[in-house]
Amino acid sequence: MIKVSDTARDKVIQLMTDDGFNAKTDFVRVGVKSGGCSGLSYDLDFDNKQQENDKIFEDNDVKIVVDKKSFLYLVGTTLEFSGGLNGKGFIFNNPNANRTCGCGESFSL
Repeated sequence: MIKVSDTARDKVIQLMTDDGFNAKTDFVRVGVKSGGCSGLSYDLDFDNKQQENDKIFEDNDVKIVVDKKSFLYLVGTTLEFSGGLNGKGFIFNNPNANRTCGCGESFSL
């Protein structure tokens, strides 16, 4: 399962609305792809079509869809949002990551 913090929930709902998505019916697609300075990077997007190999979760009023392959890397992850002085954006608090890069957008296992 993937958890969503309160600040991430608020930002997701705002951004979904801004992009023409409905936070009550549409979802956030979270994935992992090769790349980044640590080997794997996170992919985050909005979607309204579920694929055959997707797993769907709901936490804190946010629907999250993850493909089966990415799910193995993301089990137990919490999606957070930081708006501090050091940068702004979504942060993946992934307990499976052994190493992350300075920007937090890539990781390795």
